[in-house]
Amino acid sequence: MSIVEAKTTMASESLSLSNRRLRISWRRHAFRLLGGLFVTACFLIVAFAFLSIIGDVLVRALPALRWKLFTEVSTGMGGGLKNAIEGTIVLSLGALLISAPIGIAAGIYLNEYGDNLGGRSLRFLSDVLVGVPSIVLGYVGYITMVVYLGWQFSVAAGMLTLSIMLLPYIARTTELALSAIPSAVREAGFALGAGDGRVAFKILLPGAAPAIMTGLFYATALSMGETAPLIYTAGWSNYMWDGKFTNEPIGYLTYVIWTFINEPFAESHQLAFAAAFMITSGVLLLILTGRWLMIRRLRRMGSYSG
Repeated sequence: MSIVEAKTTMASESLSLSNRRLRISWRRHAFRLLGGLFVTACFLIVAFAFLSIIGDVLVRALPALRWKLFTEVSTGMGGGLKNAIEGTIVLSLGALLISAPIGIAAGIYLNEYGDNLGGRSLRFLSDVLVGVPSIVLGYVGYITMVVYLGWQFSVAAGMLTLSIMLLPYIARTTELALSAIPSAVREAGFALGAGDGRVAFKILLPGAAPAIMTGLFYATALSMGETAPLIYTAGWSNYMWDGKFTNEPIGYLTYVIWTFINEPFAESHQLAFAAAFMITSGVLLLILTGRWLMIRRLRRMGSYSG
């Protein structure tokens, strides 16, 4: 083969390679453009659905958003929502106070000692509990606490049922938060002579606190939006809570949404949408507060770059 033919062959191969690279480059750009358009379209769909729901609830709730909503109790299918607001706060905070210590302790155990049979079994049961419908938990709570223990419709039955529902979420959030801490942090604690308990409570938990707090806020938001477990356990009351934990029902906002919307009265519909707006606003506020606290803590620790 002559030098001219060799140069011609090399030029041809170089041109072919350049064309192939150009085709691949254009293909990548096309897929990147299509992927970007798909992601943007999905985001716009979700944003439109969210804003349309919030806007529709707000517009329908505006006629009922008056001061008496917070100062008067419900009377039949009208009145205010003072008793329901109080009941929602009592049930949600009570469920959080019960489930948070147990869930955090379970998350610590799963992260530190969860590689054995007991840890794998606990993790499996936690995943199963997440998939159990809330109405089933409510029915179990009705059979065990309302009927068998004789508590009747009560605050204690509603709190315990909600706390059982929140336990797997808090435990898994705690486990994931602790597992995100580098192993070098644990090893440094052990190297300084700290035991397992001191490393877990003095080193790991403070570092994972932002994520755990966010999980607690999410769990509280989840409990605020539940209806089925409370219908079977907490019942309903048009009066303010008198401080009794058993043998006394309590009001809550989701019952107003579920019941009042089916009544043929305009005032009942307005109260239902007002309760829906308050629940939605409360959940959104809790989520935003959790995110803000986590970002603030991470910035103080110097590990947030957003």
